Amino acid sequence: MSINRVNISGNLTRDPELRATASGTQVLSFGVAVNDRRRNPQTGDWEDYPNFVDCTMFGARAEAVSRYLQKGSKVAIEGKLRYSSWERDGQRRSKLEVIVDEIEFMSRGQNQGGYGQESSGSYGGSSYGGGYSAPAPHPAPAPAQVPPAVDVYDEDIPF
Repeated sequence: MSINRVNISGNLTRDPELRATASGTQVLSFGVAVNDRRRNPQTGDWEDYPNFVDCTMFGARAEAVSRYLQKGSKVAIEGKLRYSSWERDGQRRSKLEVIVDEIEFMSRGQNQGGYGQESSGSYGGSSYGGGYSAPAPHPAPAPAQVPPAVDVYDEDIPF
């Protein structure tokens, strides 16, 4: 048995492109930038290196989701990898893309009803009943509890 599941979060690198197949199926294509951190061998400092991931979504969901996305939008995506290869101008080409099953909007924005606060909403497959769930603002987090002060000395530690 093999498992083909992908979870990524990042920002859209371009405005999404909505098109339709000859049979009328809606296809939404967009790119997501996901940062990776690596140590620079010359300076020893940690640096962000972007990975660019092509994403595709199909069906009526694609059309609905396209209204809420734009370049720079932050999203979390769950899906599966799909490998494609073709020949163009005598050269073999290939790509690995994510076929989106679930998407969560994580950006602030006018299209997402956040009223200036960060908002999120999900749009996915069967786990959401196939309908769009409008983004809602996050509730305010509860204040952190402060633990009571304890006097601990080196002599109290048993090792």
